[in-house]
Amino acid sequence: MRFDESFQLPLQHRVIFSAALLDPTNGVLRDVLAGSGSRRAIAFIDAGVEKANPQGARALQSWFSAQASAGHTLPDLCSVDIVSGGEAAKNDSVIVDQVIAATERHAIDRRSYVIAIGGGAMLDAVGLGTTLAHRGVRLVRIPTTTLAMDDAAMGVKNGINRFGKKNYVGAFAVPWAVLCDETYLTTLDSRDFRAGFSEAVKIACLRDPALLTQIERDAARIAARDIRTSMPTIVRCAQLHLEHITRGGDPFELREARPLDFGHWSAHKLESMTGFTLPHGEAVAIGIALDCAYARHVGLLAQGEAARVSACLRALHLPTWHPLLDDIDALLLGLEEFREHLGGRLTITQLTAIGSPMDVHEMDVDAIRAAVRSLAP
Repeated sequence: MRFDESFQLPLQHRVIFSAALLDPTNGVLRDVLAGSGSRRAIAFIDAGVEKANPQGARALQSWFSAQASAGHTLPDLCSVDIVSGGEAAKNDSVIVDQVIAATERHAIDRRSYVIAIGGGAMLDAVGLGTTLAHRGVRLVRIPTTTLAMDDAAMGVKNGINRFGKKNYVGAFAVPWAVLCDETYLTTLDSRDFRAGFSEAVKIACLRDPALLTQIERDAARIAARDIRTSMPTIVRCAQLHLEHITRGGDPFELREARPLDFGHWSAHKLESMTGFTLPHGEAVAIGIALDCAYARHVGLLAQGEAARVSACLRALHLPTWHPLLDDIDALLLGLEEFREHLGGRLTITQLTAIGSPMDVHEMDVDAIRAAVRSLAP
């Protein structure tokens, strides 16, 4: 006897852009937390965020106090913990274990909340902890970097690195809400601010040629950290990522293709080859440049189009080269790791034109070598 039933889950992916989220008069976070029947919440703040804004934990506690004083019924904030940020947050299970322990200590149930304030790597690690506790508690992501706002926080993936491999351990889960506060971007250093725009170039190349034109036009101001100029690109990039996840038909990556990982097979490998000292956004910029050069060498992409993408990345002050690209044998291991991570055939997204991606299932090693040589300074 056999029963096969197809079903769908009524999932909702809420993303809100705001400013001054923790201003007592700002009701965005209040609306997200209200009306659930929960009486508890805990929070984790990226150490880098707390260092840039030493009153961050206190500001969150003050916001909860102000809401209570104003008569709003919200969960009690039971704890605020500072955890490591950057890729170090994902290189072991410390944060995951810390989150799970805190949910047990403070009796966080499935209708309670974990609030995570930080960059993409820290959000990934905290998110994995919330996914495992009780098989899933409500996660409110508050991304604080350009990379987290325009890409990482939009995803439904959580994970940490193991065995020197990017995101080897992880789980899919839709966050309760993603709240993007542009105020946090003013605390970033220039390198971290710019790094997130590699993902904007990526999604523009795949889905929105007009966005790439906009980025080219605004590149100098974006590189100079002009928030007013940068925010429309960040918001559009986030929207495109969100639309792919919610409307693309494969949010949990059950099929072979990962089109939004254009440029990522080499990026992930470069990160591990550098001991994860190369920031993800910079690795993606290099990976995009490499894949565009490869597509040009195999006749998929016109030379002018490939040059245009690399010029845009450089205008954003993003790298298109790393010395470890010369270690081709090590780099090529990234292809198998990329295939293994998803399963099935090797599937790599390439460009045939700006806004026109296609999937390929083989990569020519000689063409990869030629592409690497063409990028060398």
